[in-house]
Amino acid sequence: MNQEIRILNTAGLVVIKEGKILLAFSGNKKAWYLPGGKIDSGETSHQAIQREIDEELNIKMNPDLLTFYCHITAPAFGEENNLIMEQDCFIYDLTEKIAASNEIDEVGYFNLETYLKEPAQVPGVLTLFTKLQEDGLLKSVLTS
Repeated sequence: MNQEIRILNTAGLVVIKEGKILLAFSGNKKAWYLPGGKIDSGETSHQAIQREIDEELNIKMNPDLLTFYCHITAPAFGEENNLIMEQDCFIYDLTEKIAASNEIDEVGYFNLETYLKEPAQVPGVLTLFTKLQEDGLLKSVLTS
């Protein structure tokens, strides 16, 4: 059975503190993700990340401090096999106090080692860890 590939356009927030990235736990999916979410029709990824972060973390980000970092393509975690996540990732120097809300149960900072100990790993988050390490923004904790 040949299923057509479907695309899910999203925006994700990359916050790095002390060599760890901020992740949000979705109780619905039982996994840790980048804060962010779907880009609505007529919305840019820059607009979407601001809206999503306001909804999920209760903060109004300074849009001038929000910097495009990279684009990630990965299978959408917890969805049908034919759904691919396309995500614009933005780096932000978070100084605001955050409070999880809506579909977010909690937030935390992870390095790759601690993330790999979680029961579920999201392909897009793993891709981001690799990119951040390759770009020298995070130290690699895994050795070959």
